Amino acid sequence: MPTFGNRGTLSRAGALACLSGLLALSAQAATQWEFSSIMPPGNFAAEHSLRFAEAVKEATGGEVTINVHLGGALGLKGPETLVAVQDGIVHVADMQMNQQIGEDKFFGIESVPFLATGFVELRVLQGFTRPHFDEIAKQHNQKILYIYPFPPQNLHANTATDTSVDQFAGIKVRTIDKNATDFFTALGAVPLQMPWAEVIPALSTGVIDAVSTSATSGVDGKFWEFMTHVNELHWQMNSFMVSVNLDAWNAISPEHQDIIEEIAERMEPEIWTASFNDDAASIATLEENGMTMTQPSPELKQQLNEVGESMWQAAIEEIGPRAEEVIGRYRQMVGK
Repeated sequence: MPTFGNRGTLSRAGALACLSGLLALSAQAATQWEFSSIMPPGNFAAEHSLRFAEAVKEATGGEVTINVHLGGALGLKGPETLVAVQDGIVHVADMQMNQQIGEDKFFGIESVPFLATGFVELRVLQGFTRPHFDEIAKQHNQKILYIYPFPPQNLHANTATDTSVDQFAGIKVRTIDKNATDFFTALGAVPLQMPWAEVIPALSTGVIDAVSTSATSGVDGKFWEFMTHVNELHWQMNSFMVSVNLDAWNAISPEHQDIIEEIAERMEPEIWTASFNDDAASIATLEENGMTMTQPSPELKQQLNEVGESMWQAAIEEIGPRAEEVIGRYRQMVGK
């Protein structure tokens, strides 16, 4: 098991109506923060958020309290989250970074197909991306507390896709971002981009018949009730960041800022390890519930890599000079 060292257009009316009661309570105590998380209870990242909040409360003697709302309970959709934290609609949130490309395209760089295909490569890539993420977050009135990975993307489907790209033809697959949509389009599939909350209803009604996501999410969604195969493509990695509104951050004492930064830095490697371990545990759970695991043949793997690499230059042109510099340095380091 690898070890991971220390790091490297929201509808305001609707959201404010939903959160007004919470914020009214928070206004009574400058050090009470509301933390919006899309993670369901029991998920490894959800458990980490709760541990982080408890550690902050304990280390500050209760002077900074973080109330964690799991499972999207506050009604924020993924692509809205960066703006929600920026505007102070919530104080803290976790967010899938490649869903924030509407605010800055650089947030999509780590999920470019086959750029980083596992935890170790992603950690190397973040050595180059993290300073840019910190700068962009500051431009959006927030501070990143920590960043963590979700396990690699697999294709959950009712058929094996392990020998040829021809096996992807016509599959109606749920995708999470533009990179995924472009990738599966190139493979001949029929991608439909949708947030997690819509996945199970779409599977139930036949709108989609496959899902590109991690094994962790496969367990969260009990995919064995809908599909028969897990194709371990590992074609994309996705990171989440937990950030805090800068106004809320600056309202607490420097002493408390130091305490929270120390906790975040200490716990970040722990959630990387938890993600790595959860991937293996989730694969085992999917198998125990009858799903068949497949891995791409050497021929298919080469075909998939070629499709992914053909998208790297397009990503550089779309994201801009920062992407060219980051991808160039990363490729040189890992030999891609």
